[in-house]
This record gives sequence, structure tokens and C-alpha cells, in this order.
Amino acid sequence: MSLLRIENLTVAFGPHREHPVVRNVDLRLERGEILALVGESGAGKSLTARTVPRLLPPGAHAVGTVRFRGMDVSAMSGEAVRALRGRGIAMVFQDPLAGLNPLHPAGAQVMESLLVHAKLTKREAVRKVGRMLELVRLDNPDAVFRAYPHQLSGGQRQRVMLAIALANDPDLLIADEPTTALDACTQFEILELLNGLRRERDMGVLLISHDLGLVRSIADRVMVMRRGRVLEEGDTRTLFAKPAHPYTAELTGACLPPRETLGDEAHRVLEVCGLRVAYPRPRTRLFHRPKPVVAVRDLTFPLRAGECLGLVGESGSGKTSAALAILRLIPSSGSIRYRGAELQGLSHKRLIPLRKRIQVVFQDPFTSLNPRMSVGRLVGEGLLAQTDAPDRRTARLLVERALRDVGLPGAYAHRFPHELSGGERQRVAIARALALEPDVLVLDEPTSSLDRTLQFQIIALLRDLQRRYAMSCIYISHDLHLVRQFCHSVLVLKEGVCLEYGTVNDVFARPATGYMRGLLRAALAAFPEGGGVRPPSSDNLKCTLLYKEKENAAPCSSL
Repeated sequence: MSLLRIENLTVAFGPHREHPVVRNVDLRLERGEILALVGESGAGKSLTARTVPRLLPPGAHAVGTVRFRGMDVSAMSGEAVRALRGRGIAMVFQDPLAGLNPLHPAGAQVMESLLVHAKLTKREAVRKVGRMLELVRLDNPDAVFRAYPHQLSGGQRQRVMLAIALANDPDLLIADEPTTALDACTQFEILELLNGLRRERDMGVLLISHDLGLVRSIADRVMVMRRGRVLEEGDTRTLFAKPAHPYTAELTGACLPPRETLGDEAHRVLEVCGLRVAYPRPRTRLFHRPKPVVAVRDLTFPLRAGECLGLVGESGSGKTSAALAILRLIPSSGSIRYRGAELQGLSHKRLIPLRKRIQVVFQDPFTSLNPRMSVGRLVGEGLLAQTDAPDRRTARLLVERALRDVGLPGAYAHRFPHELSGGERQRVAIARALALEPDVLVLDEPTSSLDRTLQFQIIALLRDLQRRYAMSCIYISHDLHLVRQFCHSVLVLKEGVCLEYGTVNDVFARPATGYMRGLLRAALAAFPEGGGVRPPSSDNLKCTLLYKEKENAAPCSSL
């Protein structure tokens, strides 16, 4: 008997189910097996997975049979399904910030599932929470236990979600993009962890991922979906070696042409010197003020017109904090100069005209988009907020052009964020920033929720925009393959300190630190230059970080 069996599943929206998004899907998953669902954004992967624990969004109607351990889940009562979730079936959601309660510390949320399902005492639950946080490779688990979701990095939140899912030893784990916000080394650590747990516990894993390199390294079988249908299914080695469907061949063989070099005559648009970001700690005693947490230390770099600078490093290394400080969205010290004008110390009123010139695409599109506003209003919001705002007809045309630029039809202007897939929401966030035609665009993991072909389409789009408008980019990413394809220069951060800075060719060909060499071994094994995919070797999976003496790093302040 299969652990999970789905037969003739159709999921549709609308009062009369006139908009089917999953069509006649059959799926089988055995104990101890990892089945990967891959395909483009909006293919129906997440909706297919959500039918198993009956967590479909409002307005979705499912028809078909879902059997878990021989039991018909679709016929169960609500109370029986709630008892099954967590202990029998666990799920790691694609969006960790939306999946975590912002009002409770991370440790309390892991403990909640133990107290509800495992019937442990509070003391026993606290001990097990500590073990789970260590199991998912979280540094300083005591601090994470007390931290609220907004105080954690994207990678830390993702690992907390994984700890919640694994706490009750489920038979089936549904992992929806479980490594999206993690750096390359941590990705392989988490996947090795899942691989070991499924063997120890005979646990089945339904993995949804856009990262074909990681899928190839861990999955037993792969199912390719497009537009709600299953195009191809087979064991991983055969499917990657000899794809039967043209779309599968396109997906596994996606690549980018080499990017153009940047001339030395390009002038500096942005200059950051001695940037420091520190977060205060909460007081634990009345007359004791603890030292702040320093997220970024003395960061210095220039950004030239038309240049793309990649910020890379492990989760929690200070990449997003540095970007938010440059945008003047969090307090910082040091110098930030835009076209020679100092931004530090400017009032909110004087910053407003500059917001148009420096735009941002946040890592999490669902929380950065107002759920009560349509896509058209979201993309046009920045245009109408400017003092030189165009009339509404012109603004509507600009919104439609921005949507077309990111591969979305103009009709999407009437949709709302909850009606879009994760990848479509990310493209809306990019369109919102591009509508203002900025000089500097800060991209915080802009392609993390897109499949490989769409990632390359977005990167190609950004390249074209850079050529047309001499637009500069700060590109934050864990995907070193995309950094290598898209960026002119790269800055490597660890614990808020710049370890290496230089051109992409120099840093990738001759990394000066063991830390960068470890990242490259883990990441570039999955996607070697040229876009091909091959399984990483066992040495690549180990990803030992040899971060030793900081004096081996390039002196960033001198570059």
C-alpha cells in the first residue's frame, strides 16, 4: 500500500468551478521515497500538494481521491484531518514569514505543535524544541527560541518552519520550496538532513522546488507539471538524462549567454563608506543595557552606472540589513552618497524625491504587496505618489507596459495578490519597481520563487533594462550561478564583515577565503557554467567552510 495516492485530482476556482488550475493529476508516493514536483510558476504544484492536508485557499474546489495510508482524506471530518496534520502529515510552506505567527516567539511556535500533538509536559517540550532547533542547523538556538519572526533572517525563519514540521516525527513531509531563502551550503545541509531523516524514519517526502540541481541531488522520482497537467514522470536519473517532453528538455537545459563587460569609464552612482548597522537587544534586567547586535560592520563599496553588484553570503550574514540601510529604511551609521549627495541625515520629506531613483524588490512578495489592492493599483502606486505624477490614463499605460516587461498580461491588473502564484507575485513586485524607471534597483532574492527558465527570463529582462537606462543593481542572492551570470562584481559577507570584493571573474576563479571556496563547491556543482545540470559529488555536498583568519580577506575599504 502506497503512503500517498492521488487519483484524477482536479482543482478549480470560481462559483461554478469554471477556472481549473489542476487537471486530472495522478500521483503515487511510497514510504521512504522523495518525489519532486517541478515546473514553472503557476503550474499547480503547490495546489496539488495542499489538497493532501486539505489546506486549499478559499474559493478552491477539489475533485478526486486523496488517500493517505489507505485512508480517504477527502472524506474525513474536520476534526480527524486536524489530528492528522502535524503528526501524520506535516508541511513546510513556501512563505515562512506568512506561515509564522508574528505575535509569538519562534520557540513557542515549535512548542505549540508538540503540546497539541505529542501531549508532552512543558518542560519536556522545551527540551525537545532545543533539540529540533539544533537539528535544523540554527546557530545560537537559545536566541532563536526567544526571537520573534521579524527578528530572524529569511533563512532562519525557513529553518524554524522546518523544525515545526519535523517536531512530531510525521510519516509524510510536504516541503514547498524548503530551501528558497537559504545559502548554498545550508541548502545542502538541510537536504542532507531530510535525506537522513526519511531513511531513519521511513518518511515520505513530497518536495516542491524550482532548483533542479537540488532536485537531482536528492529526489528518487520527478514529476514535471505545466499549466495544471503532468507532462512527464520518471526516476530522476532517467528523466534528467533523456527527457521525453520538449518542455522538460527546455527546463533542464535553460542557460544564459555571457553578460557584457562594464567599461572603466562608467561614473559612480552610489558610494557606501564605513556602513554600520546595529540592532538593540531587549533589556533583561532593570539597570542593565545589553550590547547591540552588530549586523553590518564598516562596509565600503562603490556602485557604477550600469553595474550589477552581487551581495552573497550565508543566511544572517547581513546582506538584507546592508540593503535596507542603503535604502534608509533602518537606522545606520557611515556614509551613503547618491550621485555625490549624502543621504544620511536627510529628513523624510527630502528623501521622498530620491525614493523614485532608488527602488527595491523585497525577498518576500506576499508580505510586501498589499492584499487589499489590485495588481494594477500596486504597480501604479509609486507613479501616482510622485509630485510629477502622470495622469491616470498615462499611468495605466505605464502599468500595462511594466507588467508586459515581466511577462504578465495586462489583464492581471485586475487580479489580487492571493489569486497569483508565488512566482507571479514576485514578478508583480519587480514590475512595481521598474514602473518608476529607477537609477538604482536593489533586488533582494528577486528570483527565488521562480523556476529556472523564468529566472533566466527575469535576469535577461534586467540586463536589457540596464543596457537601455544604464540602471545599476545591487543583487542579493544565494544562487551563485545567477550571480555569476548577472553580476559584474561581487561582495562576500560573513557575520556583517566583507571578506572578499572584486570582479565576478576574479572572485569566482580565484577565491581568497575558504568561506567562499566552500560556497562555490556547494553551489556551482549543481549548475556548472553553461547552464547544464549534473549531480554534485559527495565532496561537494559536505561544503566545509574553512573561514579562518580575516586577514586573508581582501581589504574592502581600499577597493
